[in-house]
Amino acid sequence: MHSKFIVIEGLEGAGKTSAQNVIVEVLRSRGITDLVFTREPGGTVLAEKLRSLVLDIKSVGDEVITDKAEVLMFYAARVQLVETVIKPALARGAWVIGDRHDLSTQAYQGGGREIDAQLLQTLRNAVLGDFTPDLTLYLDVEPKIGLARARARGELDRIETESLAFFDRTRARYLSLAAQNERIATINANASQTEVAESIRHTLYETLARWGKGGSE
Repeated sequence: MHSKFIVIEGLEGAGKTSAQNVIVEVLRSRGITDLVFTREPGGTVLAEKLRSLVLDIKSVGDEVITDKAEVLMFYAARVQLVETVIKPALARGAWVIGDRHDLSTQAYQGGGREIDAQLLQTLRNAVLGDFTPDLTLYLDVEPKIGLARARARGELDRIETESLAFFDRTRARYLSLAAQNERIATINANASQTEVAESIRHTLYETLARWGKGGSE
């Protein structure tokens, strides 16, 4: 079976790290052990520098990062990661597990920042073409719950300090996009960690069965 690109998405505090652990467990139980892990923005030397700029720095001198400049930096980091890490890994037969991908930009910048959806789609098509994840697990969490979890684990980055209304808009866009795309599976991340893990396992077993890599336990 061909290698696959699986992405984990969700608001801050949705439980992406725990979800990754479950994915690894399931894939290894099916004999899939050549795994590459990525995060966005980041994952290459250049992309990590862009990550620091876009997430850690609110301004450069007196110059504040504009919303559109933010979008372009995200796409610069993304295309660098896709072309130099993700595509080569898939080509050699590895499975790639990504912590965020393009759906984040569509939700955060399209929903949260309210940037024109057509502009984002044009950028996406120009930069990524027809490259898309084989499966995206969207961990749906209420913003108040997710932000409380994020605060509990430490200092927040530039985007994590946005208003609750920003995250409400972001979540609404996530849900809308997930409902339109059969490759996106929505997981209730408001539930207990055990319940979330079981939902992820169930989704993965069904998906792997469709891909020809065995069914449920």
